[in-house]
Amino acid sequence: MTTISISPAQGTWVVRAGGAVIGESSRALELAEGDLPFVIYFPREDIATALLDATAHKTSCPHKGEASYYSIMSKSKTYANAVWSYEDPKPEVAAIKGYLAFNVQDGVAVEQV
Repeated sequence: MTTISISPAQGTWVVRAGGAVIGESSRALELAEGDLPFVIYFPREDIATALLDATAHKTSCPHKGEASYYSIMSKSKTYANAVWSYEDPKPEVAAIKGYLAFNVQDGVAVEQV
């Protein structure tokens, strides 16, 4: 059984795409799942959602439920399916409902400030 823990992320976190800050939060959550690296989930209201474009991509996690995806539309590039959210997560992880997580990649960074 995979253990999942969700706790308030310490400090303030930012997400950058294409060099621009698209979100900053001191209310982010840290999700740790088994041996995987932790993931920072941002409250939706702390992200410039006008830069996100919903896609048809979905994935399913046996522990968290179905994830919906968004692309980030930066000035220089589109980062396809770089953001995910659990709109109706399983009860054990209900705290992340509606929060946004980012796929860290070349051009997309999540950092503590």
